[in-house]
Amino acid sequence: MSILHRIPVWLLCWAIAVLAALVIRPPLPVDETRYLAVAWEMWQRGDFIVPYLNGEVYHHKPPLLFWLMNAGWSVFGVNDWWPRMVAPLFALVALWWSACLSFLLWPNDDKAARLTPIILVGAAFWAVFQTLTMFDMMLATCTLAGISGIVRTWRDGGLAGWIITALAIGVGVLAKGPAILLHILPVALSAPWWGPALSGAPDRPLVSTRQWYFRLIVSVVLGVALALLWAIPAGIRGGEEYRNMIFWGQSAGRIVQSFDHARPFYWYLVLIPPLLLPWIIWPRLWRGIKGHVTIADGAVRLLAAWALPALFIFSIISGKQLHYLLPEFVAFALLIAHVLSQSADVQGRRFDGAVIAALFAILGLVILLLPHQPDLFREPAWFVHLDTFWGALLLVAAVACWIFAKRDIIKSAAVLALSMSLLVAVVHLSARDVLSFAYDLRPIAQALKAHEDKGVPLANFGTYHGQYQFLGRLEHPMAQLGLEKKTTDAFVAAHPDGIIVAYYHVKHERTFPDDAQPIATYRFRDFDVVFWRAGLLNKYPNLADRF
Repeated sequence: MSILHRIPVWLLCWAIAVLAALVIRPPLPVDETRYLAVAWEMWQRGDFIVPYLNGEVYHHKPPLLFWLMNAGWSVFGVNDWWPRMVAPLFALVALWWSACLSFLLWPNDDKAARLTPIILVGAAFWAVFQTLTMFDMMLATCTLAGISGIVRTWRDGGLAGWIITALAIGVGVLAKGPAILLHILPVALSAPWWGPALSGAPDRPLVSTRQWYFRLIVSVVLGVALALLWAIPAGIRGGEEYRNMIFWGQSAGRIVQSFDHARPFYWYLVLIPPLLLPWIIWPRLWRGIKGHVTIADGAVRLLAAWALPALFIFSIISGKQLHYLLPEFVAFALLIAHVLSQSADVQGRRFDGAVIAALFAILGLVILLLPHQPDLFREPAWFVHLDTFWGALLLVAAVACWIFAKRDIIKSAAVLALSMSLLVAVVHLSARDVLSFAYDLRPIAQALKAHEDKGVPLANFGTYHGQYQFLGRLEHPMAQLGLEKKTTDAFVAAHPDGIIVAYYHVKHERTFPDDAQPIATYRFRDFDVVFWRAGLLNKYPNLADRF
């Protein structure tokens, strides 16, 4: 018990959510499986400069994630668990660093520093995304480090902070491209606005404004130069198209031509409140806001300079995804922690827990009832496979939230954060059969590997995202058929005994000729995944069409 007392609550929350995801959830197509495939092909080729996917250069993302996956494999051997730990480990570093930044912003508020990682790990948005194999958690950690360096150098006038910021920019560019500058530069550029009002900071900068911006430019240049140590050799080796994409297409080009995931400009404003659950519905937060959030506070100004410009820019760009704002989510957590720490209502009220308890109770009832109401929820069909036992466990968590609502602010926040982490674990546990049924591509990938080992050429009908490469440890690219007729005809002519993977939506009734017998049939989400012998397309050219 004494050991548990010494473990930070936020670390325990992180461990619960990450362990549940790692053990229960398979790598999710198409993003997670695609990044695993790129890392796997990098491992096979031994080429750590230019990433490849299915035999073609992969220009959509910088290489840091793939490097770290390969670094772990070089130590532990090729395995499934290490690549899925990279993003969670960055999340763990970010939790610790968020407490450090809180102390830099409010050096006299120890309670805010203790609360910040609890608030962060207990938010629904962070609790989920810290378990996903994506680039944004690395970017969020680099942003946090860079802004911490800026605050530090404002306070002491030294160069150590600028060095931290330069390294953060360089690593951030290698993690997800120049987007790191969008998250850091507004804070650095607005320092004369927030710096003098920062608690415990000198009334005027320890260096002149001219020196400040000169050092900022030097820091940015050094950070970009660090990234160019990879980008220049990669651009030379990857060819003109690859060079154009990494120097233009994945930076300014994405902003100029950002049409994927097009959504209205107010999309983020609508979704931010749900992402802040459960804190957004905690009455103690709303009682603490009045009188404790003022623009006169330099730290509040800094958080505004951090979150608002990015929110505005991402809002006016047509292409929007939730995880684009993950670096700014730390700013929200810092503000919430500060508000709660300053609240005079230390003990709270019993009603405070009722609202959040109701949230967990509703979710528990949903898990309990959904499987028994298949007629109400026909889509997605896998709702009927939810394990109802874990819904009952959420009802128990709801009772706990209500009972412990009157504890002091840190203990109350800890209970809520633990409940959210348990919610993430419970969702994984309740949906373990669903995840296996709908999203686990390993049986398909392993079956393809068995055919590859026999020397059988493999092809995917439709765009192939590499979803089988790592899961099956495939050693050769899969041909993409159905996109160009000549490519399909050439594969069928050259490899009549080859395997073609085709996809058919289950809601569309489809019958096949009596003499066209599939080699194997699997289920992925709402699709039947069918293995055909390629030669059948000579007789039935439309056999592999989806509909």
